[in-house]
This record gives sequence, structure tokens and C-alpha cells, in this order.
Amino acid sequence: MKIYLRARTWIMYGFIVLLPVFVSILFYAVSSNRGDPPSNWSAMWIETATMTYLVTIFTVVVSADSVAGEFASGTIKLLLIRPWSRSSILLSKYVSVLLLGLAMTAATFIVTLLVNLILFGYSASPDDLPVQANGRSPLETMLLFYLLQFISLIVVATFGFMMSSAFRSGTLAIGLSIFLLLSGSLITGLLSLVDKPWVKFVLFPHLQLTSYLEGSGASGPVPNHPTTLGFSLAVLAAYFILFNAVSWIVFRRRDVAA
Repeated sequence: MKIYLRARTWIMYGFIVLLPVFVSILFYAVSSNRGDPPSNWSAMWIETATMTYLVTIFTVVVSADSVAGEFASGTIKLLLIRPWSRSSILLSKYVSVLLLGLAMTAATFIVTLLVNLILFGYSASPDDLPVQANGRSPLETMLLFYLLQFISLIVVATFGFMMSSAFRSGTLAIGLSIFLLLSGSLITGLLSLVDKPWVKFVLFPHLQLTSYLEGSGASGPVPNHPTTLGFSLAVLAAYFILFNAVSWIVFRRRDVAA
């Protein structure tokens, strides 16, 4: 209720709905002048690559402010005097953040799919995708792309939630979470120059799960350090457990008397 009663949430949804429509119309206008319209899948892929990052940032903003915002406004005391445990309160906030991320991801998929189908029609050719379909249909490839992006979203949002639970500053939690998201490519490039086995266990490269769709499954997201999709998922699962453990331990032990 707190999430959806705030105007910022609906502004975020407005961006998710209107931005793909605007970009698709722009693609349509430009392609009509050139006489070379893109396929619905290529247009959707370009929009999705941007929109999934935007959805992750929106989710991180809500996640990083979910607990820290309660401390900043002083309403945390009103929650803790209720007949529910701290674990129940924290779990409810965490689940609501993940549901928000899922709803925004689903809204992005539906909007980008429908608007490009309307403007460019339907294409069943896997060649219209910028990556190798490997025997999958365009729709299956696109769904897999969204799934991999959503897994990365969960990890980044969990990190933001941990920072929100550990610090009273929502701004700090948001800043660090967005840094984690946006600096991944740069840090991955630097790690590729390091000839150490521990590089495979650093979080940043494994957030780029969609690299496995681009025919690089044999080498993984970090050059010179071969990994597999299963290995990346295992590393992300370990960080996911660690972030949640820190959140629960810190929140359960935090003194709110002041």
C-alpha cells in the first residue's frame, strides 16, 4: 500500500508505458521515410535493453528507501509496536519490492511487445534478433532475455534492500546500488586483465547474464576467465543469500530507541 499510494510509483509506471511507445513511433517514422522498417523483434530488443535497466533502477530506488525511509521519517517505531515480529515486517517489505520489480518487468514486456506488433507486424524469423536464437523462436529468446535480466534485478534490488536495512540513509543506499548496477561493465573490463582465479567469484560480471545469449556461453561474461551460466547463477545465489542474511541480522539487532 505504501508503494502504490506514492506518486513516484505511478510516475515510474508512466515512463515504462510511454517511453517504449514514443521510441517505437520514432522508429516507425524514421523507417517509413527510408522504406526499410525494422522487425517487431529488433525494435523490441533495442527498447528492452534500455527499459530493463530503467526498471532495475526504479526497483532499486524503492528497495533502498523501503527500510531507511522508515527510520528517516520516524515511522519505524509505529511498525515495531505492532504485534508482528521484525522478521515478518522485513519480509513483507522485501516481498513487496520483488513484486514491484516483477510487475514493472511484466509491464515492460507487454507494452514493448504490443506496440511493436501493432506498428511493425509479426515476424517469425529468428534472424530478426541481434543474437543467435540457437533453435529457439524469437518469442522464446525474448522471454529468456527477460528472465535473465529479472534475475539480475533481484540481486541488485536485494543489495539495495541490504543497504537500506544497514544504514539510515536512503540516499546512500540508492547511490551504492545504482553504482553496483552501472559500474558492472567497467569493473568487468578491468577484471579481465587480472590473471587470478578469484576473479570468477566477483559479483559484478555475473550480473551480465544476458551475455550467455550472445553465443559466449563457453567463455562467460568475463574475458579470459571461462564460466558457464550455471556457475554464474550459483555465484549470484551465494551473494543473494549473503545480502539477505546481512539484512535480517542487522535489522533484528538494530536499536531504534533514538
